[in-house]
Amino acid sequence: MVAVATVVELAPAGACDFLSPSIEKLSFATAECKQYILWNCPATKASTEGNEMSRREILKSAGALAAISTLGFGRPAFAADPTMTTVCKIVGVPYFSLLETGLVAAGKKTGIRSNMIGPAQVDPAQQVRLIEDVIAKKVDVLGLIPLDVKVLAPVVQRARDAGIIVITQEGPDMEGRTWDVEMVDSKKFGEEMMKSLARQMGGKGDYIVIVGTLTTPLHNLWCDAAIAYQQANHPNMKLAADRFPGADQIDTTEQVVRNALQAYPNLRGVIGFGSNGPIGAGNIVRQRGLGNKLSVTGFALPSQAQSLINAGALKETFLWSPKEVGEAMVAVASLVLKKAEFKTGMQIPGIGKANVDADKKIISVDRMLVLNKETLPELIKLGI
Repeated sequence: MVAVATVVELAPAGACDFLSPSIEKLSFATAECKQYILWNCPATKASTEGNEMSRREILKSAGALAAISTLGFGRPAFAADPTMTTVCKIVGVPYFSLLETGLVAAGKKTGIRSNMIGPAQVDPAQQVRLIEDVIAKKVDVLGLIPLDVKVLAPVVQRARDAGIIVITQEGPDMEGRTWDVEMVDSKKFGEEMMKSLARQMGGKGDYIVIVGTLTTPLHNLWCDAAIAYQQANHPNMKLAADRFPGADQIDTTEQVVRNALQAYPNLRGVIGFGSNGPIGAGNIVRQRGLGNKLSVTGFALPSQAQSLINAGALKETFLWSPKEVGEAMVAVASLVLKKAEFKTGMQIPGIGKANVDADKKIISVDRMLVLNKETLPELIKLGI
């Protein structure tokens, strides 16, 4: 309180009238401290008539009040205009471009300055470096779609130690996060993909699975669920080889499928768990005229898959809206900033009723969409 008194007494007349709205937002100050500032400011002790403050005096006073935070009161919890930077898996792909539009739109609605950055290649080490930069900029919220939860755990903890809220997506096992937001039930999502592949393959033949990376958390959860479902329900189907990485990039997926067709003569199916996986596999099906021989499913966006579906190279895939992912992450961040209580049944703005696992710090909804020739026109209208 002594430090506060010194600052207040040095403030010129009129300063506290000008700064009182900001004083009320000083999250590091107790109610008693705020009252002392306002009641002991020269503006409340003397008339300000004829004593108009210069811009320089106002700025000096603002600087003095800001300095209070370094005099034993700690870092302010959050700025009046909070900032949120989301680190995605890779920039320049349609999925994350759409996700960014959701982040920005929701930021405008909630008063959070929201943006997205990401590595140019699928590389968790690049994510680490980007997060370090975000920490240095002292944002209020870090959004994260992790490539490798083990590699990222130390830097995520550094963010939390710096007082930064961490909202993940596709990161149910990310240690240190504040909340993880999931758009589907991971087990159900993986099983639905396998059910679709089994229908297309007639329940027999070899298949391969392609994930983004071998450490991408959610891709591998879906993959585990899909394989387990096949083993329990379709004994005449066989996983031809261990899972392959590369489903985040079209050209990498194409090469994986080319190699697999040569290596496994009985190959009849492909599941691509990254958004570019079914596109790359579908390209090979179309190029080689394999529509009646090789079945493909996985996660794909309507805007990318449209021509492949119309050509018969893709018959059915699954997704959720990337825009809604961005909206959900910002909505959850806004609720955390407002110190909202999280409980099952609560409404998350933009995505609806949520299930909340407080122990695991997971907020989940069911926003799974099925993409096929019948649903394509309506999904295209959604702009995804």
